[in-house]
Amino acid sequence: MSPDISVEDAVGRFLAHKRALGRKYHSEERELRLLSRFAAERNAGLGDLAPALLEEFLASRPRQRPRSFNHLLGVAGGLLRWAVAQELLETAPALPRPRKAASGRVPFLFTAIQARDLLGAASRLPGNERARGRGHVYQAVFALCYGLGLRAAEACGLSLGSIDAGRSLLTVRGGKFGKDRLVPHGPRIGALITAQAERRRDSDPAAGPGSPLFTFDGRRSIHPGTASQVFHHLVPALGLPAPDGVSSPRLHDLRH
Repeated sequence: MSPDISVEDAVGRFLAHKRALGRKYHSEERELRLLSRFAAERNAGLGDLAPALLEEFLASRPRQRPRSFNHLLGVAGGLLRWAVAQELLETAPALPRPRKAASGRVPFLFTAIQARDLLGAASRLPGNERARGRGHVYQAVFALCYGLGLRAAEACGLSLGSIDAGRSLLTVRGGKFGKDRLVPHGPRIGALITAQAERRRDSDPAAGPGSPLFTFDGRRSIHPGTASQVFHHLVPALGLPAPDGVSSPRLHDLRH
């Protein structure tokens, strides 16, 4: 076993290992930095993370929702198991049991008619000085979420180089866990994408493959949070009924 190292050092090496495998690990890094600071305040090294100290750490970060608590627990456990595999620890200390989660959120499922109404409402959004072609942009983004199951960030982050019109494919980069994938599409989606790409090139003839497909300033992709705000602006006027036990519609629900 290696000499005892600081939790901060172990966290840095663990994050570097995960990112070398293509994982983003942004939220996990925040959790691990909390553990690192907690250990430093108690002058505890990696080998000092006994069950009692870990219990104290978890108690110092009150999490009301089981999912949040279990995420913190799982991240800490992942670090410790990795440390054992790297021979930084002989054995991983016992961790508390995960909390039992209540029944999860039931997503709102859009019918074809409801999705069509949403896309129609998006297409009628007026543009302005800072957001020309706003209706076309959000209609296409929502259509990609509904028709291809893309996450909002994936759709908003597409570039001109993501389009392979000849093979009816989109290259989606930086999806969940940082993975890239090819997504086939049909002629209707293809027509929306092609029309948006033509508008981009008309407005900026110098736009290259790395230029964002959905943008209002020509440099930055539209933010998925902004797309979500537009979605929530449009939904109330559509009068979408949420059945008992089903949450109100979110942009993420379109991909279901």
